[in-house]
Amino acid sequence: QVQLVESGGGLVQPGGSLRLSCAASGSISSDYIMGWYRQAPGKQRELVAGISTSGVPLRYADSVKDRSTISRDTAKNTVHLHLNSLKPEDTAVYYCNALRVTSGYEYWGQGTQVTVSS
Repeated sequence: QVQLVESGGGLVQPGGSLRLSCAASGSISSDYIMGWYRQAPGKQRELVAGISTSGVPLRYADSVKDRSTISRDTAKNTVHLHLNSLKPEDTAVYYCNALRVTSGYEYWGQGTQVTVSS
């Protein structure tokens, strides 16, 4: 069982930056691909970034690939997402996801709200 807790969201002005964090209660060391998703009002949830079990970024959404960095600290069971040059269209609830490689089972956090507005 893995529980994920996101933090770091909030209200940011356009052009600003945020660091989102995801803390896992159980070990996510070598068994889980980790990802950040987001869901804006009225839109489907979309993948923002993913990172492999060994800490290699797998994918960034085209909308954020030049403005974001995903990283993981296996020893601390945490995953981070740095977002720069934020735009109003980045406004969404951001969710942390853990996908177990061996079983395909996945866990979700409760989400953290990011609002980009002046």
